[in-house]
Amino acid sequence: IAKAFIDHYYKTFDTPGGRGQLSALYQEQSMLTWEGQKLQGAAQIVNKLSSLPFQQCKHHVSTMDSQPAGQTGGIIVSVTGQLLVDGEQHPLKFSQVFQLMPSPQGSYYVLNDIFRLNYA
Repeated sequence: IAKAFIDHYYKTFDTPGGRGQLSALYQEQSMLTWEGQKLQGAAQIVNKLSSLPFQQCKHHVSTMDSQPAGQTGGIIVSVTGQLLVDGEQHPLKFSQVFQLMPSPQGSYYVLNDIFRLNYA
């Protein structure tokens, strides 16, 4: 489940115009911390992702680890990788952690999402 989610998330994120489609993965109680900025709710989260200052983006996942989380079927997913934006030659290193929760429809949604660029 974790690998399928990560593949779908980054493929959608990296598709031109795709960031707006990520709203289906978040709910009103979902939270995003992006470089220290805290946002809550699908609308605020997708607005933030859609307003990032680049047009083209490509994620290259280096590592992905996951664990079951809690009694309700949640999954914690930790990702590290590199990010190329707008044809830059030098990739940025990033880490991202998701907490996925089962939805009543039988799929998963993102309850928590923490993103950080790694400068060191």
